Amino acid sequence: MTAVDFAQARYNMVEQQVRPWDVLDQRVLDVMDSVPREHFTPAALRNLAYADIAIPLDDGQAMLHPKYDGRILQALAIGEYDNVLEIGTGSGYLTACLAALGRHVRSIDIRAAFTERAGEKLASRNVDNVTLATADLFAGGLDEGPGRYDAIAVGGSLERVPQALRDALSIDGRLFIVVGSAPVMEAQLITRVGPQEWTSEGLFDAVLPKLDNEPDERPFEF
Repeated sequence: MTAVDFAQARYNMVEQQVRPWDVLDQRVLDVMDSVPREHFTPAALRNLAYADIAIPLDDGQAMLHPKYDGRILQALAIGEYDNVLEIGTGSGYLTACLAALGRHVRSIDIRAAFTERAGEKLASRNVDNVTLATADLFAGGLDEGPGRYDAIAVGGSLERVPQALRDALSIDGRLFIVVGSAPVMEAQLITRVGPQEWTSEGLFDAVLPKLDNEPDERPFEF
C-alpha cells in the first residue's frame, strides 16, 4: 500500500474541501492546516483522515466531515481569550482545533472511552488548555454557572435548543448547534445579545447523529 503524504493531504483538504465551502477565515484555515487530523483518526482508517466523509468511530458515532469542522470554527469566531465548551468530544480533533483558537476548552462526552482516548491524543500533542469530562449534557453536564462560555460547539444534533445552553453563553457568546430530525436538520448560530435576548441565524443544512438522552419536551397529546 502506498504511504499517504499526510501534509499534502491536509493541504488538499483545506483547499479543495474546506475553503470551497465558504470557509475564508484565515485563522481557521491555518489551524486546520496545522492540526494533524490523522493523529485523531482510528488507526485502521488513518489513510482516510482527509477524505470528504464522516469517518466512523465506535458506538455508531463519527468524525464530522472536514468542511463541517471548518464551518463550525468559522461561525464561532473564537478569539484567543475565549472560553469554549464542546458537547461531544468524539475523536478529539475538533477539540484540538478549538483549543488552538481559544484560551480554554471544556469538552464533555457521555462515552468514557472517547474522553480517555482524546485525552491521550491531546496530551501527546502537548495540548494543555483542554479539560475533558465524561458527562451527560442533560444530567448535570453543565456544572458551571450561567454566562460562562464565549463559544459553545455541539457536535451532534438535537430536536430543539436547550435553554441551559443559551444561558451558558456570555453576552455576545455564540452557540453552534444542529437542530431538527433527519432528513431535515439545520445548522444554526445562536448569539446572546442581552441578559434575556438571543438571535438565531440559519447556516446550512446538515444531518448529524443525535446526542444521547435528549428529553422529550413535546406537549402530551390526548
